[in-house]
Amino acid sequence: MAPCLMASRLSSSSCPILQPHSSCVSTSKQRYHFCRVLAITGLPVLLLGVALLLQVVIALSTMRAGKILTWSSSPFDLTAALVHHTQLTPVSFRCMRCVSDLDVDGSPAKPSETQPSVWHAHPSIRKVVVSLWGIVVACAGWAALVMYVWDKYYPDAEDKPPALTTQTWSFLPEAVLFNYIAYVIPGSNVQRWILVFINVATIQAPLTLALHCSELITNVIRDEKQWRCATGRKGLKTTTNPLKPIFTDPICFVLFVTKPFLHWMFGLSFLISDYASGGMLANVMIVMHTAQIWNLCIALFIFACFFTLVVRRRPRGPQPAAYGHVQTLANLVDEWSPVIWWGHKEGGIPYCHAGTSDHPLPDVMMDFVYAGSVVGSLAPVS
Repeated sequence: MAPCLMASRLSSSSCPILQPHSSCVSTSKQRYHFCRVLAITGLPVLLLGVALLLQVVIALSTMRAGKILTWSSSPFDLTAALVHHTQLTPVSFRCMRCVSDLDVDGSPAKPSETQPSVWHAHPSIRKVVVSLWGIVVACAGWAALVMYVWDKYYPDAEDKPPALTTQTWSFLPEAVLFNYIAYVIPGSNVQRWILVFINVATIQAPLTLALHCSELITNVIRDEKQWRCATGRKGLKTTTNPLKPIFTDPICFVLFVTKPFLHWMFGLSFLISDYASGGMLANVMIVMHTAQIWNLCIALFIFACFFTLVVRRRPRGPQPAAYGHVQTLANLVDEWSPVIWWGHKEGGIPYCHAGTSDHPLPDVMMDFVYAGSVVGSLAPVS
């Protein structure tokens, strides 16, 4: 599925190509004016259709290959379905153990005032954040490389692009002096398009994968926010509208807006320009705009800083953090209902029990030790 996702992104980036109009192009040492017309190329459109078709085939094949227990995207509905069909077994004596305690043997524990951040709870989240910072460094290196190539290999001629200064720095590379490098893709027909896809994939594929994986961060934090509603006045509604959090959750909304914006900024940095005559391509040229690459780097830096701060935040309260992990939810939820509350359920000697119910529960007692409703031979208190 990942290759199909990247192929669809690369194809959509190559379908519309900017074609400079010959009567509007004038180049001088003082100013670089141009206007462009849009050309739609056939081969990228065909590859886009094939990539989308393959994604549909993979999705339908997956649906036919396995039994669908639930169509809900909620981790709570999924956990309930897995427990109901005995495909997931709750582990006893873990009513006060969060997702980061999976490697700890089931043993009594006291409630904690704060829970571990998603950075410490999910190893995959750390990889996503590191990849975001890797994209920032790679983008800065890309911009530096473009500046080096411009300075080293472009001849000092009348048509040499101007240097990158505050006067030539802009957000949109239109009708102003700007710094860039350009090179023509050699070959003809299929060979040329293969080289175009390789050029685009080298830069855009890592960006596409990193931004796509950043959805994992928003998903686990969204699931944790929903889980922590179980100690609120209204309780936790296990079934929710999957589209609602996109517009109501700030982090989901930031990602929803930022992803297309960053891809658009990439399109300003990396242009595919062609010269066509009589409906046939004469040549294809790659244009890289230095200021726009630095703009993209700054935007990615802000994006990476935002998600780094988000994943380092620690939830407050004694309710164990689950971050959507189904085994942890199965251990913490002992009663399922459309609306559930979490809290203190039973007092006992020597251990208490915390769990869920279909009615509000009292807060857990911070000085007491919790294990489970059925206590046998237990390990020492951690």
